[in-house]
Amino acid sequence: MKIARFSHQGAINFGIVDDGDLVVLNGDPMFAGYDTTGERVPLESATLLAPVIPRSKVVAVGKNYRDHVAEMGGGEAPAEPLLFLKPNTAVIGPGDTIVRPPQSNRVDYEGELAVVIGSVAKNVAAADAERVIFGYTVANDVTARDLQKTDGQWARAKGFDTFCPLGPVIETEFDLASATVETRLNGSLVQSAPLTDMIHSVPEIIAYVSAVFTLLPGDVILTGTPAGVGFVETGDVVDVEVSGIGVLSNPVS
Repeated sequence: MKIARFSHQGAINFGIVDDGDLVVLNGDPMFAGYDTTGERVPLESATLLAPVIPRSKVVAVGKNYRDHVAEMGGGEAPAEPLLFLKPNTAVIGPGDTIVRPPQSNRVDYEGELAVVIGSVAKNVAAADAERVIFGYTVANDVTARDLQKTDGQWARAKGFDTFCPLGPVIETEFDLASATVETRLNGSLVQSAPLTDMIHSVPEIIAYVSAVFTLLPGDVILTGTPAGVGFVETGDVVDVEVSGIGVLSNPVS
């Protein structure tokens, strides 16, 4: 099931994607379930928004594909998930503009799968990870690469406003084992990998993260990017696609 958060005629709602329509829900399905209002809104007349605004945090995993570790000159792949945080103020939605900050001369795209947490999770075993997942969406872990290198830690480089595009929808029934992540820059393919290439799997990541932070409903975990990261310039358009979920497209200014 694909869940969208959208605006239409001045109101913000959640809806189930049904062919070319959005079946409007009574509230946020993470908390209110899937009762509908009976209204249908044509997708073409709605504006899709970030499908979730994390209530507390975005947790991200670095260097989770071996080919990306190699391209970054990072030596051995991390034995455990390498964690960092992005503020929820970095989140934008489909079609929103990624803004290159004046502090940076090198802003990169990083296409990723994102996990949306659906219930309070603390010390969750990997075998039980599915029970705390609400669904999956697409992410772009935008990074000020020059600041990442000079700062020595990643908070500023990863945390600027607009540096966490999410969307276009949340897929609640997702087959990760058969899916791929691809990124296109101005229509040209620059990243492509099966999600099974992750070093640390989604259940392993959830177990590791929830042993550190209590995860709350609406929190988002970014699962890492494959090789092919590169810089963006004003006027570029970045499209990140996870098969089975959709395409997240954002212009750059």
